[in-house]
Amino acid sequence: MLAGCAGVKPGALASGAGGSAAPAGVGGSPSATGGSSAPQGGAGGGNGGNPGGGSHDCVNLACQQTKCMATKCMVPACADPQKPETTLSGTVTDPAGREPLYNAVVYVPNAALDPISEGVSCMQCDGTASGKPIASAITDAAGKFVLQNPPVGDNIPLVIQMGKWRREVTIPAISPCQDNVLTDVNLTRLPRNKAEGHIPQIALTTGHADALECLLRKIGIADEEFTNDTGAGRVHLFVGGSGTSGQGATQLTSGAAFANASTLWGDMSKLLKYDIMLLSCEGSQYASAKTPYLQNVKAYADRGGRIFDDHLHFYWIYKGPAPWPTTAGWIGVGTDLGNVTAKIDTTFPKGLALGDWLSNVGASPIKGQVDIVMAQHSVNADIKPISQRWIYTDTPSSVQYLTFNTPVEATPDKQCGRVVFTDIHVSSTTSGGDISHPETPFPGGCTTTTLSPQEKALEFMFFDLSSCVQLDTAPPQPPIIIP
Repeated sequence: MLAGCAGVKPGALASGAGGSAAPAGVGGSPSATGGSSAPQGGAGGGNGGNPGGGSHDCVNLACQQTKCMATKCMVPACADPQKPETTLSGTVTDPAGREPLYNAVVYVPNAALDPISEGVSCMQCDGTASGKPIASAITDAAGKFVLQNPPVGDNIPLVIQMGKWRREVTIPAISPCQDNVLTDVNLTRLPRNKAEGHIPQIALTTGHADALECLLRKIGIADEEFTNDTGAGRVHLFVGGSGTSGQGATQLTSGAAFANASTLWGDMSKLLKYDIMLLSCEGSQYASAKTPYLQNVKAYADRGGRIFDDHLHFYWIYKGPAPWPTTAGWIGVGTDLGNVTAKIDTTFPKGLALGDWLSNVGASPIKGQVDIVMAQHSVNADIKPISQRWIYTDTPSSVQYLTFNTPVEATPDKQCGRVVFTDIHVSSTTSGGDISHPETPFPGGCTTTTLSPQEKALEFMFFDLSSCVQLDTAPPQPPIIIP
């Protein structure tokens, strides 16, 4: 029973909040066609501490807050100065429950959640979230969050979200006037499969020289979610390169064959069905296989698509339609750098968070640095304000991880898509990767389960790509609480 609320059963005022609402929403409106970039402010923490007072009646779970924005609060305020305010805290992790996640949105909804739109949509960080949040926060570089003033009582719904990743769980009980710490990782991780929540629809092309599919498996996406493009999985695998068996795995261990990547790149309506496209390095540029589809791939990103270009997939940018070739100092195929200690660009908020995060997850023995095995060299420098480097070396000058928002030629308030380029491979013979078996049918070629330092960096990049779009110079913000 709620403290101080005689005759009121815990959760009785929460009808409509829904502990099992349909999968939905993103941090930032998923169905929006525009909207402004995220407001300025500090990352991490929350803004759910509501001011008291108001002239309207509370609704649903808002009546169970200890600081109510309406007149009919059913819970006494935390008046004792010796006791803390009501908070809910925890750590959000990847689907595997291993690595903490930065910039995940966490909130308590006060209404049913809206369905997530399938396929490409404009997902800008506009400060909104479905379900009328009454307490919200975002995770810091250690994956930690603190919700200020959550509703108290039993069976309180909690939403965990990154872009179109979303999971809704039920917190058994929240007690007033104390910090309620969540220690069960299964309550604070992203979904492993679509039965647990919503996962973005991902297209992934295999490659002879890398295996991004193994990265997704390591971060915890369940094997049943990896299918060909006719299957029901959330990750559809295509054969990269020239479509021959020499360019990466062509089927699952079950025998299901993958379609050629050209069937994806050559069909605009098909491309637009995918939220994210991951392109594993193929060992060659395969210019003739890509050139006919350069305009399609740019149009996909311009419509709100997310692209992860791995090494030799720089061709899509370097030889792509204008103004993509001018996004950075592209050099094409440069001399491999070998094993290097790279630097993290900490001059912007998310870069600073990346440096802290890599240190927190044990991938950076010296804060602000990361060791990379078999580093490549395709780009010399970013070109601000068009693109942003995240990981780089000084000698020679190279950018190992670069991002830019799309359309490049649009003003920031009209940019809906995002492109990542990385010269960091998932796989290597000495970093615990799976490069020795890139052509083995999935998942047989994924021979390791732990993440190497550079794979951890790529995990951070992947989830940043999944999130809502904003200027990299602006710190992320939690959803706004509106009375």
